[in-house]
Amino acid sequence: MLTSVLKLNRRAATAASIFAIAAMVTLTAPVQAGHHEEKMSAKNIVETAQSAGQFGTLLAAAQAAGLADTLANGGPFTVFAPTDEAFAKLPEGTVETLLKPENQDQLARILKFHVLSGKVKSSALADGISVDTLAEAAAGIAAKGDGFTIEGANIVAVDIAASNGVIHVIDSVILPPEPTAYMSGSDRALDIIDTAIDTGVPLFNHGNAAATTAAYTVAAKSLMQFADEAGLSNAARARLASSLDRAHSQSSDRASAWTLRYALDDVRAELTHGTMQMARN
Repeated sequence: MLTSVLKLNRRAATAASIFAIAAMVTLTAPVQAGHHEEKMSAKNIVETAQSAGQFGTLLAAAQAAGLADTLANGGPFTVFAPTDEAFAKLPEGTVETLLKPENQDQLARILKFHVLSGKVKSSALADGISVDTLAEAAAGIAAKGDGFTIEGANIVAVDIAASNGVIHVIDSVILPPEPTAYMSGSDRALDIIDTAIDTGVPLFNHGNAAATTAAYTVAAKSLMQFADEAGLSNAARARLASSLDRAHSQSSDRASAWTLRYALDDVRAELTHGTMQMARN
């Protein structure tokens, strides 16, 4: 039964490490449905969830997975919190199976798929973006009516403030993809570049050059962080570093986005052809 449940809501997530985009830049107007005006809270995420009275199963699962203390004392975090009704939608016996000690690692990964590092308010959600989760897999955001979904689950209330983060309420449990097979450093670098471009281009074309710049910046910095593993040449590293410096000093978001895009194209050319093919600056 557990195996069949974990096949639900699968999504091929790529380049998860670059998508903290939502935490970096405001992409759209706030979600309307079920909106909560954020106020300062003295309660941490666990205490806030306890006070709400509709997250008993989630809290029990967090305790069983060994994550309750982290959610209470760590952070800041953003939690997409399934209600008790959301857990009740799972096939009979699923929750009980996941709560067994032998399934602790599996349960922890599922719960981590609902958590982002950092405080991501509803104003940072946008159609078509992906956000990095603590499960080391990206979760997709999509527009639906006046609000958004995450991996198909409706976000029904947003911006519930806690002292160490924020909670958004969802109406279904979301499940992470199967761990991907080993990917070489160069393939991972290509995946980061391609995913950033696939994310940035539609945002740019819809007039949101700031979000495009944010996506390309995260990609460039991620490439710099594992340049050795990816086998990037000194020229490629210098190209990325230079583009980040110049993008920061450009007079417009559009110019910054193009500066970073040309650098990503050059690095991609090196990874695929073995040589730097310098695009326009």
